[in-house]
Amino acid sequence: MEFLELMAISHRYMELLNPSTPEKVLKLGKMLGMKEGARVIDYGSGCGEPLALWCKEYGITGVGVDLSPDFCERAVKKLSGQGLSDRIQIVCGKGADYELPGQPFDVATCIGATFVFGGYRETVQALKKAVHSKARLGIGDVYWASDTVPPGYAQREVSARSETELLRVTREEGFEIEYVIRASRDDWDRYYSDNWHGFLRWLEENPSHPDRQQVLEHFHQWQDDYSRYERPYMGWAMYVLKPGG
Repeated sequence: MEFLELMAISHRYMELLNPSTPEKVLKLGKMLGMKEGARVIDYGSGCGEPLALWCKEYGITGVGVDLSPDFCERAVKKLSGQGLSDRIQIVCGKGADYELPGQPFDVATCIGATFVFGGYRETVQALKKAVHSKARLGIGDVYWASDTVPPGYAQREVSARSETELLRVTREEGFEIEYVIRASRDDWDRYYSDNWHGFLRWLEENPSHPDRQQVLEHFHQWQDDYSRYERPYMGWAMYVLKPGG
């Protein structure tokens, strides 16, 4: 079973596909300067929940780009049901392959999907190509919350950085971190619990599926990694980046 299929299983009962809350996503939109008529591009847009929230609260228009056909289908259905299809477009494909329009966006975001571009620095580089020179960027990503990460796990999670490193990289790319909206431990636990719930419900419903053992092993790996490593050593936050200088 492919990674995107596993994600569709684990995230199927979730609308916001990150360890955050609607209130925090709206706070992110406010700090990014979203307002009526602002044009927003969201890479790794998932089921379209952030774009829908921003559209209803701030009156933005936008584009969501996501690689998962399942998430894109859910996003299109959601936006249609909420009467937002004329304001938000969903594009299913790789973020790096999306052909930017001639007019730059006012805001660019990538919330919990920096792997799409290969890491935090690469995400900043990709997002700043999509916006005008005074635009803000919003990035959600993991960070090391401890200086004592077990070496074996740190070597597996090579894209994770300390927040000191995130600050350095941000400045090197011509931006400053203006605001941090941090996931609480409750947010983190809820996100992973929702994943586990999705896996276990699927396993209950598919006792004879040929990939059942693979799904079970993946579920156990996620659960073990979270309890052993991610919860004690890793955090997650959304960062508002403004142009430096």
